[in-house]
Amino acid sequence: MDLGIEGLTVTVDGRHLVQELGLTLASGEIVGLVGPNGSGKSTALRCVYRALKPSGGVVRVGGDDVAQMTLRETARRVAALTQEAQSDFDFTVDEVVALGRTPFKSGNEPLTAAERDLCRDAMRHTDIAHLADRGILSLSGGERQRVMIARALVQEPQVLVLDEPTNHLDIRHQIAVLGRLRGSGPTCLVVLHDLNLAAATCDRLVVLSEGRAAAVGPPADVLTEQLIAEVFGVDVTVVPHPLTGDPQVLFTLPGVEAAQQSVPDTETPTEKSE
Repeated sequence: MDLGIEGLTVTVDGRHLVQELGLTLASGEIVGLVGPNGSGKSTALRCVYRALKPSGGVVRVGGDDVAQMTLRETARRVAALTQEAQSDFDFTVDEVVALGRTPFKSGNEPLTAAERDLCRDAMRHTDIAHLADRGILSLSGGERQRVMIARALVQEPQVLVLDEPTNHLDIRHQIAVLGRLRGSGPTCLVVLHDLNLAAATCDRLVVLSEGRAAAVGPPADVLTEQLIAEVFGVDVTVVPHPLTGDPQVLFTLPGVEAAQQSVPDTETPTEKSE
């Protein structure tokens, strides 16, 4: 299902957090939002899943204005993983994942056999099946993150909105989760801070700077040394991945090069003469 963002603007206390953002995602497309802290990425996502009402503009899912839909209707089309996603109650992992079916149930209606299978599949794909009977408050940050991703997948959304889905995850689970997005089917709008993971995962990238889109396009067109210097304020080298050709952003920590040059000569006079 397509997702349309038209002239999205969010103003708080006279400050423009998002300014006239326009973006169209084709059905099944994965688009990443990247940019410095405070550039408006999470704010834009909150408008898509209706946690925040924009000051102006429209968000459309399948051509329908989400502001004109009931919250249940929106939840049946859009699932979200937020930075603040957590549980204050010690539900089991199995119970938390099953909450993804809430938009499709009435009252205390139990899950069907097919929905139980759906939950088990999502838990297996996110590597949490062995945690099914554990209380969520006993889990590590990375384990909880994978539980919340499974819950979003169980919702069977047509549009999936993810705010830093790799937060707290080790490299193996980062790759597994992002790889799952590539084959999951729904249209996906995702915020990622790791530019290399964004380049490997997304069909297109939107670089936000001070609430505006500084660049939109395929990763190879967007992730240039000049643009990264202008938007992020860092000097990098961009090279193609040796296997995929995706752009890879290389950086050097300040002072590292100088430290290497100043390493003292440890050779003995005998070794030098040889």
